[in-house]
Amino acid sequence: MCNNLAIALVHYPVYNKHHEVVTSALTNLDQHDIARSAKTFGLDRFYIVTPSEEQRKLAERISGHWQIGWGAGYNPDRKQALDIVRVTPSITTAVKDFQVGFSKPVKVVVTGAATRSGSIALGGFRSLLQESDQPYLLLLGTGWGLTEECFTSADILLKPIAGNGTYNHLSVRSAAAIMLDRIRGIEREDT
Repeated sequence: MCNNLAIALVHYPVYNKHHEVVTSALTNLDQHDIARSAKTFGLDRFYIVTPSEEQRKLAERISGHWQIGWGAGYNPDRKQALDIVRVTPSITTAVKDFQVGFSKPVKVVVTGAATRSGSIALGGFRSLLQESDQPYLLLLGTGWGLTEECFTSADILLKPIAGNGTYNHLSVRSAAAIMLDRIRGIEREDT
């Protein structure tokens, strides 16, 4: 399977509940769970994006615990997942890192909980991924979501995951797992 898809968990620029642009805090659960989902669905890069030097060091320390020493021996599966984590200070830095090895420019893909004009369905994005020499970086926002600037500068907007009710507030790690299954999972007739 080609690795033309990477995922980025963006801690800046995102909104807080007052619609102010902030840097959100890193969480251990997001880092572990999204890395495990990304690895399960064949990705070889999962970016954590934060301008905070302290938060970047924390992310590297969390991954490092499971990559070397006691943690690596205790849980080799966790090591494999956290080996794909790359910590960057900005979306631009993540794009530049992911660009290495591709001749076509990285296309930035964004999504959120609100429906936006011009969005495509996850199935449509799955089809785009078949062009293996085109790299895509899927941005997921923390806090109260990615800023408007992220949406206006993106190459592709994805429709939000929709449940069967009006409540739509998935955790970012749950949303990541659902999206990765829909765009990179194996289609089975028995499901």
